[in-house]
Amino acid sequence: MDLDVFVSAHRAEWDRLDALLRRQRRLTGPEVDELVALYQRTATHLSLIQSSAPDPQLTGRLSQLVARARSAVTGARRASWRDATRFLTHGFPAAVYRSRHWWVPTALLSTALAVLLGWWIGTHPEVQATIATPSDLRELTRPGGEYETYYSSHPAAAFAAQVWTNNAQAAAMCLVLGVFLGLPVLWILFQNMLNLGIGLGLMSSAGRLDTFLGLVLPHGLLELTAVFVAAGTGLRLGWTVIDPGPRTRRTALAEEGRAAVGMAIGLALVLFVSGAIEGFVTPSGLPTWARIAIGVTAELAFLTYVHVLGGRAARTGETGDVEAAERSATVPTAA
Repeated sequence: MDLDVFVSAHRAEWDRLDALLRRQRRLTGPEVDELVALYQRTATHLSLIQSSAPDPQLTGRLSQLVARARSAVTGARRASWRDATRFLTHGFPAAVYRSRHWWVPTALLSTALAVLLGWWIGTHPEVQATIATPSDLRELTRPGGEYETYYSSHPAAAFAAQVWTNNAQAAAMCLVLGVFLGLPVLWILFQNMLNLGIGLGLMSSAGRLDTFLGLVLPHGLLELTAVFVAAGTGLRLGWTVIDPGPRTRRTALAEEGRAAVGMAIGLALVLFVSGAIEGFVTPSGLPTWARIAIGVTAELAFLTYVHVLGGRAARTGETGDVEAAERSATVPTAA
């Protein structure tokens, strides 16, 4: 494409669209029709320039012009309860369901790694000696020690808020950093599994594995599932950089990135529930079986929600991306 010739041929249309937008509240009927037609043509021009002869200055100008025209044509739109309901019943569960081939294997392999690390630490005293001194280890694992008092060391509400903030940050980092080929996600996962493995190993070596599991399982099932979903989605985003499939790399990253942002919001809600369980249920005086039952119920509820609502929405074409009307106002063209 000869960019100078293209600009000369269409500059008048862009200038006319700009002029109509400046006086859009005083347009006649024919002028409104003209604005819509110019908006569509300018969007096509922008797409052609982006795919064939990208010029930062021209692309920026046309992008702003198309955005203004799109706002004038479609009208301003505010988020509503309908949007929130659609997100919770369609967008978020569909996004989690679609990424299940990434986060389910991630969950299985990560759990296996944590168990393996726990076994290695629990059966090798020399490894335990590198973690802490014998007196410190006894303080950690004894009845009433730090592993047990950790969950009741702060007021429940403050502790739940702190836990939710930390876990939401970890999940968001997995989603955002996935674009770097997924490598930071693997490191975050390893750090989480190492911490879990250390707890498993130290408490099992002290003969108190049942106590440790009774403290971790009520909140840990849902919490770790959210982390695995975030990690799997981050890895999928990283793979999109390598292999975008039939889409252009830019389009694929835009679509998967928007879905990942939406998933971050949904997972923050999931982690809020797990944080509430960790703050109020885990340190409570309920019997161990009752606390674990609450955790299992929350986990099954989430998995059922994803499988039923997410599967149904995904089969109708829902991807977790924003609605078509909210996406970039360009049209696909051949390069």
